[in-house]
Amino acid sequence: MKGSLIVVGFFALGCLIGWGKLVPDSLISGNLTMYVLYFLMFQVGISIGCDKKLKDILCSIRPKLLLVPLATIIGTLIFSALVSLLLTQWSVFDCLAIGSGFAYYSLSSILITQLKEPTLGVQLATELGTIALMANIIREIFALLGAPLFVKYFGRLAPICAGGATTMDTTLPIITRYSGKDLVFVSIFHGILVDFTVPFFVSFFCSL
Repeated sequence: MKGSLIVVGFFALGCLIGWGKLVPDSLISGNLTMYVLYFLMFQVGISIGCDKKLKDILCSIRPKLLLVPLATIIGTLIFSALVSLLLTQWSVFDCLAIGSGFAYYSLSSILITQLKEPTLGVQLATELGTIALMANIIREIFALLGAPLFVKYFGRLAPICAGGATTMDTTLPIITRYSGKDLVFVSIFHGILVDFTVPFFVSFFCSL
């Protein structure tokens, strides 16, 4: 939760700096966001490739394990599509793009802003990216705070599905505590697989 609050703090600081016009125009008009996006994609690859448990996870994959990340992805996309029925400004594909962040707020928000800018314009694309940032941060916070209730009412796998792409890092300790140490492997595998799908799903829905 502390990490999420830090991200929100930096986001608020960025808004204040932008509102106060303290950033040079050359920096704003350049391709800084694209370079940041490239760096994030590079970092994702490094974090997955350097995971010491990756080899063991790949060697121990069983078909049933795929059902957990599959449930997370399908459930998230279904409810994201349903939310679009309540919104008039954003299309179902915009809502699906936001949901496809799976709590990976840093990558999904930048990716959505960058990909939607040509069709929506800078202002609306930034607004949609901001919504993605806040929605995915809130998802992580709910996973962290709600883990005990998820286990009590929905079972031990519920916190893993709720955590989305964060189950291999930030939400792993809380999942281990309430779901049990025997599900650590499932949580890490789930996080890696869902994490890997984020750029593909977000890019796909942003192109529709």
